[in-house]
Amino acid sequence: MEEFRKEPATIVLIIINIAVFLMVEFTGLSQDTLHMLDWGAAYAPLIVENGEFYRLFTSMFLHFGIEHLLNNMLVLFVLGSRLERVIGKVRFMIVYLAGGMAGSVISLLVDLRQGEYAVSAGASGAVFAVMGAMIYVVIRNKGRLQDLSVRQILVLAAFSLYFGFASSGVDNAAHMGGLAAGFLLAVFCYHRRKRT
Repeated sequence: MEEFRKEPATIVLIIINIAVFLMVEFTGLSQDTLHMLDWGAAYAPLIVENGEFYRLFTSMFLHFGIEHLLNNMLVLFVLGSRLERVIGKVRFMIVYLAGGMAGSVISLLVDLRQGEYAVSAGASGAVFAVMGAMIYVVIRNKGRLQDLSVRQILVLAAFSLYFGFASSGVDNAAHMGGLAAGFLLAVFCYHRRKRT
């Protein structure tokens, strides 16, 4: 309950992601590609040719399997709670949603350029946006924020990106796009408090 008062947006986002996952599982399987498309997963031909642009948003709340969900929610809980405390719930939601959308758009553009289309889903673009925003915030706070240092957050980001590139079936374009968008959004959303 204490966490909910301090970081309501982070907790609500985690609850929404879990609720959507359970609904997908109860109506089919979250690892069934066609079922995920029915629920709004991203797929370039459907977005561009059919004008189903809502998929850029809905795909952010869908996950392929429990492990995919848990990995994203764990990072969101750890970093999201810290970021929300510093920039506030409204700005945090802007970073999460706009950063996640930017990741979806970058992923779409890369798919279109390469001509290789895959069904994609997951909160990782938005989670990487939170990570990118945290990098900026920590830098602005002279390299440390609470128990987090620039080195720690950069190592986490580098490891997460490396893991994505070393694994198959990972939407690295969404990760990179989310990370960059989150950093840029934090430039506008975060203003360090001055002590008098």
